[in-house]
Amino acid sequence: MSDWFTIDEIDEKTFIISEYRHWEETHCYLLNGSGMSLLIDTGLGICNIYDEVLRLTENPITAVATHIHWDHIGGHEYFPDFYAHQDELNWLNGEFPLTMNQIKDMVVDRCDLPEGYDVNEYKFFQGNPTRVLNDNDTIDIGGRSIQIYHTPGHSPGHMCFWEKEHGYLFTGDLVYKDTLFAYYPSTDPEAYLNSLERIAALPVKRVFPGHHSLDIHPEILTRMRNAFRQLQNDGKLHHGSGTFEYGDWAVWL
Repeated sequence: MSDWFTIDEIDEKTFIISEYRHWEETHCYLLNGSGMSLLIDTGLGICNIYDEVLRLTENPITAVATHIHWDHIGGHEYFPDFYAHQDELNWLNGEFPLTMNQIKDMVVDRCDLPEGYDVNEYKFFQGNPTRVLNDNDTIDIGGRSIQIYHTPGHSPGHMCFWEKEHGYLFTGDLVYKDTLFAYYPSTDPEAYLNSLERIAALPVKRVFPGHHSLDIHPEILTRMRNAFRQLQNDGKLHHGSGTFEYGDWAVWL
């Protein structure tokens, strides 16, 4: 097993695959059903996540990304069966708004890279999904149903994945403990609030973020929504208004 990845078990059919040696501490999630397995995000692509997944399932595997950023689709090259949201298909076809040099700088920043790794060979995944997802679609993996919530804000096609039966919410980059990014031109602070309004209304039992601490609880959804509401009321929910700290999380606008 590669020491790049750390594996944690949520339950006997659900696993976390983490990349703690990179500053972003990206988390990917493997959901095993009776008919197939769903891999939510594929990480940075610095090491081969496919080998790790094969240790955890014998099912056919479909990959899906919370959004099309390099740290969430890095391992997509190993999964020809993958789904993506309608609003980010252009990013999979040469229209991503950052250059490869900018992406490579973030890949090596504050990272304990594997010995011999050559960042010059790093690629931004491009391809055509086998299924295009939209809001309220469901993915049936056999005995488990995953609902798509289109949650723009961090990116145009960002999705959260809701498994009602278990109360699991996989939040990607919409919700995590640390500084949320909503300052890029491709972000939308007002849409971010609307997305938080939707997911804060769900009967969530466990929150599974895209980055950093896994010690995160459903009450944070309400706290974040309320903070964004206050920023809106204060006329600060827009690009360029600054960074706002809220104890265990912050938002950069």
